[in-house]
Amino acid sequence: MVPGMNIFDDEWGPQDEDWSGGGGVSKRLVPGGGPFLGATVYELGRGNFVVYHAHHGSEELVLVLRGRPTLRTPEGETRLQAGDVAHFPPGPDGAHGMRNDTDEPARFVMFGTRVSPEVVEYPDLRQVTAQSRHGLFLIHDVEEGGA
Repeated sequence: MVPGMNIFDDEWGPQDEDWSGGGGVSKRLVPGGGPFLGATVYELGRGNFVVYHAHHGSEELVLVLRGRPTLRTPEGETRLQAGDVAHFPPGPDGAHGMRNDTDEPARFVMFGTRVSPEVVEYPDLRQVTAQSRHGLFLIHDVEEGGA
């Protein structure tokens, strides 16, 4: 247990890095990242989003706590509500992104397995990243029509 950590409070701590990519606030529930499990609470205000992406090693699960975020997957878009859960397997079929089109804040927990190395695709940004817990981190810009 992380002393004093609560998924419903509004204490976000330092926001050194925007893990959503779209202006949301977040707090990691597993400080420093566990060896196998990660979990982060995100809150998106109106217009904030989590960049559409697909992990090639990790699998993720989202649990909506409040609000009505829009989930984007390869099948299209779905409006979620408190209590909804969605699973994202590794690979292109598990691609996902979230955004808040409402005036009410949207808060959710993203749980995920942690693998190393990990490769993540960002189709809208035309980028691929690779990272490892040994300090490797790179970003590759994908050329039009190539990988």
